Amino acid sequence: QVQLVESGGGLVQAGGSLRLSCAASGLTFGAYVMSWFRQAPGKLRNLVADIGTDGSSTSYGSVKGRFSISRDNTKNTVYLQMNSLEPEDTGVYVCAASRPGSRYWGQGTQVTVSA
Repeated sequence: QVQLVESGGGLVQAGGSLRLSCAASGLTFGAYVMSWFRQAPGKLRNLVADIGTDGSSTSYGSVKGRFSISRDNTKNTVYLQMNSLEPEDTGVYVCAASRPGSRYWGQGTQVTVSA
């Protein structure tokens, strides 16, 4: 059974930093593209960053230059380092594991950024 368990969320002031983790089990971690999505209240879930099986990474939209994604295949874990946080970054952060024909989701971790 595949499980993705996120951790590291919380309440932080604007300008602060958080590091999210997503621990995976039940799959061949190194074979999956790992992604972080954000779902803000009342909005659609948006892709924040992803990292390929070769370690190549991309951040998207407003988080470029502030957020970075990394993975540790020895620990089956993907990370999201979030710096210079803004109130607009508030939301539930969800990790996903993807490969052709399948995608798995975690439950998410709440991040709240106060002004």
